[in-house]
Amino acid sequence: MTFQHMPLPRLAATLRALPPSCGPVRLIAVDGHAGSGKSTFAAKLAEALGQAPVLHLDDLASHDALFGWTARLREQVIDPLSRGESARYEPYDWNARRFCPPRALTPAPVVLMEGVGAGRRAVRPFLARLLWMDTPEEVSWERGRRRDGPAQSGFWDGWIRAERAHFADDPSRPFAQTLVRECPEGYEARQMPPGTGLPTPSVTQREGPSAAC
Repeated sequence: MTFQHMPLPRLAATLRALPPSCGPVRLIAVDGHAGSGKSTFAAKLAEALGQAPVLHLDDLASHDALFGWTARLREQVIDPLSRGESARYEPYDWNARRFCPPRALTPAPVVLMEGVGAGRRAVRPFLARLLWMDTPEEVSWERGRRRDGPAQSGFWDGWIRAERAHFADDPSRPFAQTLVRECPEGYEARQMPPGTGLPTPSVTQREGPSAAC
């Protein structure tokens, strides 16, 4: 199966039609290597969804826990959403190196979650769909380095080691139902074979009621 042009309104309609996966919410993960275009794609998809809420996992990570944010995600975001309640998470300020006052995330019909590791095994049972930005790692990392400039070179050296270790232990791409690539017309996608990816959400999961501060 090859990649085909994918109008975002059509993808948005497909996501809206999925069964809820986290309480009343269809939680959609956008995963991929750092620099692969996840944030830009998620912003455009959110617009096509009528300004759906977007959780940026950079807000849950920190210098001391680049990938050690699973417990915070579960306690501050997934558990409240699964009860049909607004989530309240403390975003991390990467410049001040501290967590900020809580920020709300409403239990909208579709909530997007973007970031490296968004499709990790601990999160997949709560996902309605896992999308993978299919940009090669070296291309993604080079784009990220250019974006952030020489001042962040040391951070990127450490990040790449951490990302490689994370995906070696807990890969996301093999479980993605949809691979996404940028193209001149916008985006193109490849739908993976039926049965790829996520476990079937339980009845409880489906029916339960960055920047500075």
